[in-house]
Amino acid sequence: MQRGELNDLLAFAAVARERSFTRAAAGLGMSPSALSHAMRALEARLGVRLLARTTRSVAPTEAGEQLFRSLAPALAKIEDGLAALAEWRETPAGTVRITTIAHAAQMVLEPKLPAFLLANPDVQVEVNIENGLTDIVADGFDAGIRFGETIEKDMIAVRVGPDLRTLVVGTPEYFKRHPKPRTPADLHRHACIGYRLKTAGGLLPWEFERGGREIKVRTRGPLVVNEMPLALAAVRAGAGLGYLLEHDVADDIASGRLVQVLDAWCPAFPGYHLYHPSRRQTPPALRALIDALKTG
Repeated sequence: MQRGELNDLLAFAAVARERSFTRAAAGLGMSPSALSHAMRALEARLGVRLLARTTRSVAPTEAGEQLFRSLAPALAKIEDGLAALAEWRETPAGTVRITTIAHAAQMVLEPKLPAFLLANPDVQVEVNIENGLTDIVADGFDAGIRFGETIEKDMIAVRVGPDLRTLVVGTPEYFKRHPKPRTPADLHRHACIGYRLKTAGGLLPWEFERGGREIKVRTRGPLVVNEMPLALAAVRAGAGLGYLLEHDVADDIASGRLVQVLDAWCPAFPGYHLYHPSRRQTPPALRALIDALKTG
């Protein structure tokens, strides 16, 4: 195989993973137009269309998906080899790609990541923020940060945040117009601000537990969002009840702007964990980042 052909295959894998010429080109250190030209040349040499292009997106064709799946194990072995070589360096170096959600980025990364970058100038961290669950292996990420209860069992998970609680809250003015719910079943008579999952498309159920009994309530109300800040704004305005993380409403509750209900039905659950695939060797840059983020 010619060296240029290997470079083109690596470039194709980047495009297939990123679903974007712009993002892939940035990671490869080349222009999007040059990358697009290289992909057309690769398709011409192979005699197969690998990428389906539109004005706004790019995605692998069926043949492209097959090629990407066949390349993935080889690329993983190359990455493991480079990681093993990096063990000989005195300081961590390289790129760490992380996927997470906006709230985790705020709670976990914002307080600690800047200091880590200053202490490790040879490490580059790329953070991809999205609210849907991501297959970190298939999408080429080194690690992810999610709630502990959502992580697959075959992943190595490290706690990077405390346990969390989701609370039901409303304004004092709202409760002047509506009686406080005594049980989760009472929520059917209330205006509840809903949250729609970006990936699955369904409404997030409000989950409760008491005495080992778990209940999921499908709420209804005047507003459905897929971003929590807007939900919190609606709750603060008295438009309905919210199902929100305690961290986000603690100051509102302390000041009396919001009132918590159904407290006994809202136990703590595992907070944020950084997770990554089980490998024989964890890249030094990732290991250093884990050490910086993990909680005692």
